[in-house]
This record gives sequence, structure tokens and C-alpha cells, in this order.
Amino acid sequence: MPGFRRLLFSRFAAQWSDGVFRAGLAGAVLFNPERGADPLTIAGGFAVLLLPYSLIGPFAGALLDRWDRKRVLVLANLLRGLAVIAAALAVGFGVAGTELFVLALLVEGISRFSGSGMSASLPHVVPKDTLVTANAVAATLGAGVAVLGGACAIGLRAVLGEGNTGSAWTTSIAVLGSVVAAAIAARFARGSLGPDSVDEPADPVLAVAHGLADGGKAALAAPTVTAGFVALFAHRASYGISLLLTVLLMRFALRDAGPLKSGLPGLGQMALLAGLGILLAGISTPRLVRKFGRHRVVLGALGLAAIAQIGLGLPMELATILGASFVITGAGQVLKLCVDSAIQSDVPDEARGRVFALYDTLFNITQVAAVAIAAAFTPLNGRSPLLLIVATAVYLLGGAGYLLAIRRDSRV
Repeated sequence: MPGFRRLLFSRFAAQWSDGVFRAGLAGAVLFNPERGADPLTIAGGFAVLLLPYSLIGPFAGALLDRWDRKRVLVLANLLRGLAVIAAALAVGFGVAGTELFVLALLVEGISRFSGSGMSASLPHVVPKDTLVTANAVAATLGAGVAVLGGACAIGLRAVLGEGNTGSAWTTSIAVLGSVVAAAIAARFARGSLGPDSVDEPADPVLAVAHGLADGGKAALAAPTVTAGFVALFAHRASYGISLLLTVLLMRFALRDAGPLKSGLPGLGQMALLAGLGILLAGISTPRLVRKFGRHRVVLGALGLAAIAQIGLGLPMELATILGASFVITGAGQVLKLCVDSAIQSDVPDEARGRVFALYDTLFNITQVAAVAIAAAFTPLNGRSPLLLIVATAVYLLGGAGYLLAIRRDSRV
């Protein structure tokens, strides 16, 4: 399947760039000796990384179902490269606050637009009966490449410096991945990635305005998609709480323990273990779905994440936190693969871009809201057992909500 390989390589280049940019920006804002960080600052950083596409996603989804997706991938990656350079220059000149956040918002917004385009294009390059496996390969290897990009950024910071200038050079390297992703996507034939048909009004302004409502209607019409959204709502909310606490613990409370590191290197180790969890999820999810069915797999993933949250997260020790990262991220990836395949198989092609855009929009808003609420209650050192208990309860509620939502599926 040459089309799948080409889409995969373009995705890898883009996700490597994502990893470099995010790790470079995290180092510049959260672990830069020339800058300070508290829970609200960190929450603002997560908002920058997650909210951009949430603001434009419903409208961008309409464009993904209207424009040639090959052209979208090429232009989006080139524009993202320009935005990366602008953000890196801002870091180098010591720009902080709203100005830097706006530039980072632009980079992430374009990146997520491109990512939704790739997800909506996948059914055009693989047979329908291999969508779960293709999603597992793309998401798993792509996440691993993103982790590699983050590791590259951490290594570059050690060489180029941890101040504003070093952080700027590190962040700017992300432009290479954007350029390579655009070059690979340019090799697709025009129209080969869809959409095959357009069901939108002729007026593009009206079509864009309808993006959110159309995506919502298409998602509600497919019970498997609606139920999957409920499960991912729970995961994103719980994960957002634990991620904020982990960043604070890594910076202010935890200390190195032999080969286990705190601070930014500790986040790098956490990302590595998260990547291994994603790899395991990618290998096991297709087999688990074939053996147990998608619904049981989703419920099992929610239960496993709840156990890891309370059992490994609550001790708040470096080793158990790293273990929780492996389990919870892996379980979350299982959920994502199940939901992605449900959208790709149960939503018509002419509406698929809008559903994927809505998907990103709602879940990013959920995670940012969870981080912001948690930031208002957590101490500076991140030691808040009560918040971890709340995060565990959210997973359990997500499982109950999934069972209620899936009742509409006649196949159950």
C-alpha cells in the first residue's frame, strides 16, 4: 500500500516536529532558569498546546470535507514551519506571556488541522477491514516518533543551553519536520485523499459556519462514536489532572533516585515510558478488539487506567509516577484507537473531517478545563491526593457513561 506508506512518512515527519517544538517550548517556559512557573502558568501553557485547534476545529473540519486534503497537508505543514520560526525568534528575544502563547497557539492550531486531515484521509489509502490495524500502526509509531522528537529537543538543550538563546535554537529545529512532511504529502495525486463528494452549501462561509453542528449530528447518528466520545471525555479530564500534578512534582517536589530523574529529564523519561505504553497499545489493540470486541476493550482500558491512577499515582513517588505514565498513556491510546476506527468505519466520508475536528475540539477543551480547575486547588509542589482520587472517579464515571451511550447500538 504505497499510499499508506507515504501518508505514514508524512505523519512521522510532522509528529517528530511536534515533539521537538513541544519539548523545546516546555523547556523554554517551564524549566528555563530565566523564567518562573507556577500552577496557573503551567495551566496556561497547556491551554496554548491544546486550545488552538479547539477554537478553529469545527470550522476547519468543514474545510477538510470541502478542500482537496492533499493540498491541505502541503500548505498546512509549510505554514506551520513559518510559525515555528516566529515562535523560536520570540523565545530567543525573551518574549513571554500572551505574545509567546499566541505564536505557540498558531503552531499547534495548524498542526492539529493537519493531523485531522491525515486521519480523515486514511480510509482512502487502506481497505476498510484494516482500519483498526492501520490506525494502530500510524498512531503508535507516530507517537514514538514524537517522543523521539522530544528526546532530540532535550538533548539539544543540553548542548545549546537552557536559557532563552539555547531554547530558541532548540525550538527552531522543529521546522525541518514540517518541511519534510509537506514535501512527502506533495507526492500524492490531486484528489486521491478525498473528499469524494461534498454535501455542504455552495457558499463557503455558510459551509464553514455549519461545521460544528454537522460534526455533532454525524457523531450522534453513530452510537459507537457517541459512546467513544464519552469514554475519551473521561480519559482527557482525568489525564489532565494527573499531568498537571506530575509537572509540578517533577519541578518542585521530586528528587533524582539513581537512574530515575526529576525536572525536565524526568519528563523526558516519563515521555519515553508513555511512548512504550503507546507502542504496547498499538500492538495489542487490534488483537484485543478481534478477541473481545470493541466495547469490552474500551471498558477494560478505562478500568485499567483507574487502577493505575489510584494505585501508582497516589504514592507520588518518582518510580510509581513513571509506572503510572506507562499504564495510563497506554490505556488512553487503546481508547483513541477504538474511537478513531469507529469514526472511520461508521461516519460517511463527506462528514468525517468535521467529526474528527469536533473530536479534537471537545477533548482538548475538556483537558484544558480539567487542568485549569486542578490548578486552582493544587499546591505548588503538586502533592494533592484528593485530586488524584477525583481523577480516578472520573474514569469510573466514564465507564458508566459509555455503557449508557452504547445501548443505542443495535449490534450490542
